[in-house]
Amino acid sequence: MALRKIVNIDEDLCDGCGDCVPSCAEGAIRIIDGKARLVGDMLCDGLGACLGDCPRGAITIVERDAAAFDEDAVEKHLAGLGRSHDPAHGGPAPDFQPAPAPLSVLPGSTRAPSPQQAGGGCPGSRPLQFGDPAPAAAGSPGAPISGHSQLRQWPVQLHLISPKAPYYQEADVLLAADCCAFAVGDFHDRFLKGKALAVACPKLDSDLDVYVAKLAAMIDLSRINTLTVLMMQVPCCSGLLRLAREAVMDAERKVPVKQIIVGVQGEVLKEEWV
Repeated sequence: MALRKIVNIDEDLCDGCGDCVPSCAEGAIRIIDGKARLVGDMLCDGLGACLGDCPRGAITIVERDAAAFDEDAVEKHLAGLGRSHDPAHGGPAPDFQPAPAPLSVLPGSTRAPSPQQAGGGCPGSRPLQFGDPAPAAAGSPGAPISGHSQLRQWPVQLHLISPKAPYYQEADVLLAADCCAFAVGDFHDRFLKGKALAVACPKLDSDLDVYVAKLAAMIDLSRINTLTVLMMQVPCCSGLLRLAREAVMDAERKVPVKQIIVGVQGEVLKEEWV
């Protein structure tokens, strides 16, 4: 037993919806007696890939004495469930029947089309990675007014993403405040091109400790190359850089962090490595 980070489920908040179950690649969460429960400390890696899938906010990361995460135990546990271990994303848990997917796979996605989605999870938060977008023909329906999207993934919101998703592996990551894309006219070409994305609002979002844990997991497990924090000039936005710094302090690896501050009309006010 040792003090480490591990998932904690508040049974009073949990309504047993099961959204968290398919998000746990290790199969550490099951619905038992109508509540989500951690079935074994050694099966939980403490990285919080399940956190963004709880609509009630019942799942948090805490530090307590717990058995060390055991990869071999995970493999045996999943073998007993008829599953294999894929840390990048959780597959459907055997206790949940898959439901038809209301979302079609996006054009260019590397994820094969499937007639089914993991039941209990939000289809809009399933990880997707796409290649270079094909330019839309001029005048065609849906053609962009100017430029092309540089987005290479889905989802992008920090509560929804998995820090172990394939598009974060050894990537240059852009952590952008929610408002930046609206203020900066050439956001895609200037800041997003060639980067994996996560967006967050340090003022309005809840459970910011989850953000710190996910960013630290990106650094250690996905071994990201750099982290660029794009913020607005307003004071409440400075918290985003603070979250990034806390994550770097918590992580075992160290990565270069750049801060970019933009004004409300999109002008760059400051850009520096910190």
